[in-house]
Amino acid sequence: MKVSHLNRLAGLRYLLYFATVLLIIGISSPLMTLSKFMLLSQSFSVLSGSLELLLGGHFFLFIIIGGFSIVLPALKLLVLRRLLSPEKSSSRALKRALHLMHDYGRWAMLDVMVVAVLVVTVKLGAIASIEIHFGLYVFGAATLLIMLITQAVVRLYEQSGQT
Repeated sequence: MKVSHLNRLAGLRYLLYFATVLLIIGISSPLMTLSKFMLLSQSFSVLSGSLELLLGGHFFLFIIIGGFSIVLPALKLLVLRRLLSPEKSSSRALKRALHLMHDYGRWAMLDVMVVAVLVVTVKLGAIASIEIHFGLYVFGAATLLIMLITQAVVRLYEQSGQT
């Protein structure tokens, strides 16, 4: 294996660790604070919002938001970690999963969150105000970084003829 190829793999591993930290911070940090009638306010993170949906009986929304914003990114990170492992124990099934996630999972995390924030903002316009917090930016950064790492890993595997 070429030295530059090994350097790229090592760099992608460090980016993957950074993306993992960003994702954990992003899903657990407040995304927004909703203020109703200037008296009541409540902050939400991806985790707390998902839990509120579950407790409120909104099972379909819980599955959609939780699946696309928590489960799918975690699965992508696990597959990427396995593909970037130094011992090269990645199987054909992992490579196929990587391609599926790369092809169909691009829209999953960020778009769902943006649409959810947009829907809440539009529906509550005159009744409530929404303040966006750093968690949304960290979550967005993690999402974009995971997408970039996925694309880079796919390219590396294509260049090395391992797909």
